[in-house]
Amino acid sequence: MTEAAAPDLSLAVTHLMKGVVYRDTHEVAWRHLVQLQAQVRDHVAVIGLTVTVDEAEGYAFLRSRPVDLDGEESPVPRLIARRQLSLHVSLLLALLRKKLAEFDANSGDTRLVVTRQQLIDMVTVFMPRGSTDTRLIDQIDTHIGKVVELGFLRRFGDGEAAFEVRRILKAFVDAQWLADLDTRLAEYAAEFTGSTGKGGA
Repeated sequence: MTEAAAPDLSLAVTHLMKGVVYRDTHEVAWRHLVQLQAQVRDHVAVIGLTVTVDEAEGYAFLRSRPVDLDGEESPVPRLIARRQLSLHVSLLLALLRKKLAEFDANSGDTRLVVTRQQLIDMVTVFMPRGSTDTRLIDQIDTHIGKVVELGFLRRFGDGEAAFEVRRILKAFVDAQWLADLDTRLAEYAAEFTGSTGKGGA
C-alpha cells in the first residue's frame, strides 16, 4: 500500500462526527473507517462515545457511551443529544421498520424505495375515518421531513415523491422492538383515537 492510500484516522473520525457514514455514499471515508476500526474506537472513547460499524448493512455511526452498571452517567459531557420523538414520527418509524423487515424477507434487493403516497397511506390507516384532509396531509409531510432529517429516509431520484429507507433504521429499531411491533402499533392506534376524542390534533 502506498503512502497516499494509507488509511487516515482523522478522515474517518471527522466523517463520523458529521453524521452516519454509509458505504454507498462515503466510499473513501468508509474504506478508511473499516481499516481503522480499533483505532477509531479508542479515539472516540476518550470523548465518551462508542462507534457502531455494520459492515453487512454498510453503515457506521457514533453513540454516547451507555450508562454504567451503577446507573451513573459518564463524567464526560454528552456530545450526542437524546431526541424525544413525537407520536407521529414514532409511528412512521415503526411502520418503516415493519416494511423493511417484510422487504428483506421477500426480496433479494438491498434498497427499499417507497413513494410519498405510500407513506401517507401507511400513516392514515391509523387515523380516524374522515381525517384525510389537506391539513392532515400537510402534517404527514412534516413528519416525513423529520424522518428525512433524522437520516432514516433519503430523497430518491430527482423529485421529492420517492424515498429510500436507510438501513440504519435497523440499528435503532432492534429485533426485540420489532417482535413487539404489533402491540406497539395497537398502542399508537389507541393513542390517536384517544387524542381525537379529547379534541387533540
